[in-house]
Amino acid sequence: MTFGSFARNLSFLGAGFALLATSTPALPQDGNDEARLRRLEAEVRALQRKVFPGGDGRFFEPEISAQPSVRSTVSGSSTTAVTDILARLDALETQLQRQTAQNEENANTIRLLTERIDALEGGGVGNPEPVAVSTGGGEEVPGASRSLAAEISGPSDERLAAVQSIAKPQTDDPADDEYSYGYRLWNAGFYPEAQQQLTLFVEQNPGHWRTTYGRNLLGRAYLDDGKAKEAAPWFLKNYQEDKTGARAGDSLLYLAEAMIALDDSRRACIALAEFSETYPALAAGRLQGQYEASRAKVNCD
Repeated sequence: MTFGSFARNLSFLGAGFALLATSTPALPQDGNDEARLRRLEAEVRALQRKVFPGGDGRFFEPEISAQPSVRSTVSGSSTTAVTDILARLDALETQLQRQTAQNEENANTIRLLTERIDALEGGGVGNPEPVAVSTGGGEEVPGASRSLAAEISGPSDERLAAVQSIAKPQTDDPADDEYSYGYRLWNAGFYPEAQQQLTLFVEQNPGHWRTTYGRNLLGRAYLDDGKAKEAAPWFLKNYQEDKTGARAGDSLLYLAEAMIALDDSRRACIALAEFSETYPALAAGRLQGQYEASRAKVNCD
């Protein structure tokens, strides 16, 4: 670059800065000041690159920061920009404080729930812990051990020994053996274990002749365990699946008892009325005493 060319470029650059200095004070003082300042800075840098196309730093810095000159000549714009930045920082700090408080509240809620769960699991609430029911050969019921692992830490040695003392039948009808084993567990008062065993039986043997007995007894295992809400669906299912089944009438009557336990007199009366209409022989025969006892517990129109 010749000296003359350099001088012309320098003169052009000086004119650019003069134009910037004279035009900047006239900028509107609004919310766009910061953007306008950034645009002016970019224009100055572009002008520098045009005047000094190789910008290698031998004579001037590669880029000239217009920020000092703007601040010295436009105090109003600079003040507005700083105020805007401080306002944004305040808003971010407020948002961060709210988020931190919310996180602490959530953590406290989770801690309280965890303590309640630990207290329920370790405090012996409800019935004794069920043991995993053996199907013979030392294998546990599929799914039983997984559900138990989520609910209990393990049965006591006494309970384990008592359950293991109940023998499982071994006949030429394996499905009937499964039901009979569930019956023995229920009859011995091991209701949670009976629930596991009978659930296994009815799920794996939907067409077996014992299934109507299995669903009814499964409902009774829940009802005798103080779980009327869990018992009711099994009674209803057994009645609806096959109304001519050997234990369909029993399930309908037990459904009424489950509703009584749930303080639902209306549904209890509906079940009792349907029982007497659908199974008059049972109402006057084998189940007469149970039917009359249930009727005495509710006032049905």
